[in-house]
Amino acid sequence: MLLEWLNIDFSVAKWIEVHEIMDLGCFSFWSRTDHELSLVCPTALLPKDAEVREDGWCCFRIVGQMEFSMVGILAKISACLAEREISIFAVSTFDTDYVFIKKEKSHGAQVALEALGYSFGERM
Repeated sequence: MLLEWLNIDFSVAKWIEVHEIMDLGCFSFWSRTDHELSLVCPTALLPKDAEVREDGWCCFRIVGQMEFSMVGILAKISACLAEREISIFAVSTFDTDYVFIKKEKSHGAQVALEALGYSFGERM
């Protein structure tokens, strides 16, 4: 299975108080629950009023559209990385999964996943 790194520095942020979801005009994930509003976006575009933020994330995605009937892909990736004590923050879209890890762990993550049989395309 092919994975590809996104050549973007990401931040994860949240708001507890009411906050408007805005179109950042770029690659971003908003998520609202009854407890919080979360955002994953390029660090350079993170709104300044975030109540809590964590910088230093990078991301790879599974290339191609995955059918909903496919089972265990994210579980295999997360188990492989967990064995090496690499934590993840995963986001799924209709088409595929995105896996966020801390930048300093990216090399180790790639080595571990390649050993498991995954391959990485060029950095986007």
